[in-house]
Amino acid sequence: MRKNLLQRAVLILSVTGICLYLTLIGYRRPTMKDFTSWSQVKTNLANNLKLGLDLKGGSQLLMQVRAEEVIAQVTTNNIEAAKTRLQKKGITVANASSSRPGQISVTISDAARAQEAETELRLDLDKQEWASSISGSTVTFTLNESAAEAIREQSVTQAMTIIENRINAFGVAEQSLQRYGRQNSYQILLQLPGVDDPERVKKTLVLESKLELRPTDSPFQTYPSLEEAQKAAAGKKDSEGNEFEPLPYDERGDDETEEAATPATPDPSKPAVYVLIAKKNVITGGDIRDALAIPADTSGKDYKINFRLKQAGAEKFKTWTGANIGKNLAIVLNNRVKSAPSIRSEISDSGEITGNFTKTSGEDLALVLRSGALPARVDYIEERTVGPSLGADSIRSGVLASVAGLIFIMIFMGIYYQFSGLNAIVSLVLNLIMLIAVLAMFGATLTLPGIAGIILTIGMAVDSNVLIFERIREELKLGKAVVSAVETGFAKAFITIIDTHVTTIVSSTFLFIFGTGPIRGFAITLIIGLLANLFTATFVSRTMFGYVLTRKERVTSLSI
Repeated sequence: MRKNLLQRAVLILSVTGICLYLTLIGYRRPTMKDFTSWSQVKTNLANNLKLGLDLKGGSQLLMQVRAEEVIAQVTTNNIEAAKTRLQKKGITVANASSSRPGQISVTISDAARAQEAETELRLDLDKQEWASSISGSTVTFTLNESAAEAIREQSVTQAMTIIENRINAFGVAEQSLQRYGRQNSYQILLQLPGVDDPERVKKTLVLESKLELRPTDSPFQTYPSLEEAQKAAAGKKDSEGNEFEPLPYDERGDDETEEAATPATPDPSKPAVYVLIAKKNVITGGDIRDALAIPADTSGKDYKINFRLKQAGAEKFKTWTGANIGKNLAIVLNNRVKSAPSIRSEISDSGEITGNFTKTSGEDLALVLRSGALPARVDYIEERTVGPSLGADSIRSGVLASVAGLIFIMIFMGIYYQFSGLNAIVSLVLNLIMLIAVLAMFGATLTLPGIAGIILTIGMAVDSNVLIFERIREELKLGKAVVSAVETGFAKAFITIIDTHVTTIVSSTFLFIFGTGPIRGFAITLIIGLLANLFTATFVSRTMFGYVLTRKERVTSLSI
């Protein structure tokens, strides 16, 4: 019996030591500084235990992806591809348009070749995704709903990846990014603990980064008005048959972090002009490997962005520049021409974007170019900001409630169950240590509802001890010996404790699976606390009773 108790004691002390180490030290080698002051202990505890937005302070953004824009973009891309494919096949396209996203209508000049056109386009458009019909000289393709929904879901997943990359580049620690709401709401919830400049983060998250390098008309010239540029572009094609469109050519004086839909503020010293740009690009922002904002001159006021290309993009760039020396290539950012330098020699893998960039706007744009473009625009639906002082108040109130509840329970257990109450108090404290250690070990975030879960765990831990003690009392009243009463009390209470804990854990698991944010924080602390309580109430408490009972040869009474 004593040997068995020794093994139990070693196990309990080992678990306690590991939990204290994880809570106060973490995953590093301890130093003397860790034990020299109470403030250092509190600092270590704060570093090892992740606090949620409601405790630490920060911002919470609820966003919605305009998933329908992706369907529209897919439709537009397929229209252009259809025109090119039919022209290569010698089928004249009279009109190619879309009445709504997900529907393509191609009208050809010769109705007799409509079936041939449908067969040719079917090579690009998957039969499982696009349904087709022919009416006279018009071939219509319609994207089915299941394929459209898959594209929308993919756009949300892609947007989350890009947003996460941008947040990581900001250096925000412990951010939380997850889907929110119904499946077809396309919403994303982002929590940013400790962020002190949420407006800059907001701008950069939704910043458009549509970068293209596109040929200009030759010889390169500017037009003083949009009307004159449109007139010059009408019917104009280059040697490869690419059409041209007029785009504004201005160095913007506004902040580049504004959305692309926002009209640019013209620089008074540089009146806006228009240039003709080929609709087909040479490379896009997707070909960029790296981008960095650097000072454009020695004053340090203006910045430019240097970029390097991926291998595939570099090869395309090298081929085009090698074949078009002497011509101009426009750097188009968000449908605005930033510059149109002349190609003087073959260029392989690098370039630069100049403009009126400040240090902040240049760094933000470089960050966006590095992380890639969002598949669709994102709208902010809701924003919440919790100040650090409010979070500190929440921590103070939560800790005060926990300590007050713990002290009251300790007093009650000590008075009502006498010496056995001390047994329950030790189990209760160890339960809390284990709970916090597991939170620290797995990097779980403690939120305000999580503190409520801890307080509830305290109540359930006491309930388990009360159940065991009352069973022991009943056995003593029946006249059983003390050792036998303790053994029977634990045996009878064990099944009941398992039942209550398992049912609560199952309920909390569903809360964790289907809940979001604060609800999941409550569920996770409750689950961990209940698992810890199973260990302390049935193993630790029983070991302490065994220690007391084995100290005497014959035990005739028990303080309970």
